[in-house]
Amino acid sequence: MIIWQRIEGGLVCLSALLILTQVGIYIPIWMAVLLFFAPDLAFFGYLFGPRVGAVAYNALHIYAFGLILAAIGVVFGGPVWIRLGLLWIAHAGFDRALGYGLKSAEAFGITHLGRIGPKSD
Repeated sequence: MIIWQRIEGGLVCLSALLILTQVGIYIPIWMAVLLFFAPDLAFFGYLFGPRVGAVAYNALHIYAFGLILAAIGVVFGGPVWIRLGLLWIAHAGFDRALGYGLKSAEAFGITHLGRIGPKSD
């Protein structure tokens, strides 16, 4: 089942990027790359322990967060919000495709897609 979730993440990422190219809202590539990786700023939550880190990471890595940003853009006519939301969705899908799932409060390396990081014996 995990492989299907990773495939789904890849498809979500590719779909969001494809839609992004079709909406016609221009931002420089360098800014798009920075915004694509912006959700990873949630890692700073781990400075306050694994529970806070997991909440911060998960809040910014669920598809719904990007959908909310894009919806704000649609409802209020803010094309920048649409682009930001699509990049956020693409990032969440990208992470899932790589196997970086939503985090457990127990430890950073425990995710809904299994363990990540070095194996301990």
